[in-house]
Amino acid sequence: MTEERVKYKEIAEWIMEEVNQGHIRTGERIYSENELVSMFRVSRQTARHAVSVLERRGIVKRRRGSGTYVRGIERLGAPSGVRTMRIAVMTTYIDEYIFPSMIKEIEKCLSGKGYALQIAFTNNTVEKERMILKGFLKGGEVDGIIAEPTKSGLPTPNLNIYRELASQGIPVLFINSYYSGIQAVHVGMDDFMAGRIVTEHLIQCGHKKIAGIFKGDDGQGHRRYAGYADALMARDIKVIGERIAWVDTCQVREMGEDAPRYLRRILGCTACVCYNDEVANKLVGICKEGGIRIPEDLSIVGIDNSDLAGRCEIPLTSAQNPVKELASAAAFKILEMLEKGGDVESVELQPKLIIRKSVRLLDELEELGSRL
Repeated sequence: MTEERVKYKEIAEWIMEEVNQGHIRTGERIYSENELVSMFRVSRQTARHAVSVLERRGIVKRRRGSGTYVRGIERLGAPSGVRTMRIAVMTTYIDEYIFPSMIKEIEKCLSGKGYALQIAFTNNTVEKERMILKGFLKGGEVDGIIAEPTKSGLPTPNLNIYRELASQGIPVLFINSYYSGIQAVHVGMDDFMAGRIVTEHLIQCGHKKIAGIFKGDDGQGHRRYAGYADALMARDIKVIGERIAWVDTCQVREMGEDAPRYLRRILGCTACVCYNDEVANKLVGICKEGGIRIPEDLSIVGIDNSDLAGRCEIPLTSAQNPVKELASAAAFKILEMLEKGGDVESVELQPKLIIRKSVRLLDELEELGSRL
């Protein structure tokens, strides 16, 4: 019995040394009990005891039907709770639209608490998102992750990696959107309300024939469309499918090359709700090329109130995304998650309508939609 006790300690220390030297990395599976029995010539009970010791120390975690894995929270043998003081921020893009100001605000908030940022961007592709997440799993170099989901309106193959990060004690906070297939804390704008308030503004200005362009591969696009549809139905205005254009990330970039498609969708309409200011700005260009005047012939609204809204040839009415408030809320929520674990609530901030020059007030004498 004494020899068996010595053996389980020997096995536990040997596994710990393998972890410390990087032979078994964070997130990787350790040797099975059968393998340990063969390697050390001990009973299965002794091998199981050794693994249980490591599990109680928080170094490994068992997964039913899968095996036993090295936990990320132990930082290769450091005392439990030791932090790297680094938080990763992973967004779809980094140097355009609302992202520079968002990242700047997150960095400001976290640096004030002694944390450094590790910034990554996915270019809105699931392949790059997967590569980055796997790096977080293996590296053990961050305490938490603020992540903008990639194409959150579609099923993703990367949910298992997000779950693995959580199982290793690395909290993930989603910003802007979230995946429907996983329970996770998120911070973002109330996209449903954003879609609703811009549509309500058009209705209040006399518009009833209102087209829409929304992103289909993005959860925000689904929710903004839902707000648009809700505003129309609340006024007994039909939601007509022929007036809706669903686009994906690539199609947004190529809107100008596919102008006839969008001109068909707005045909007979006096206004159009756009997924965001980028889409609205591109639609303004398409209309200009097609001889359609903004807002005389067509009123256009965007969402986010980005710099594009103010710089557009026709300054855009838009629902303001409270980017700085959102970013600071995300920063402090990830810190709260590090302190409290999973007992943290999600936050949805309310948009505000910013009125500019892209919407015309219709009167009863005109029905401009027939001219489009």
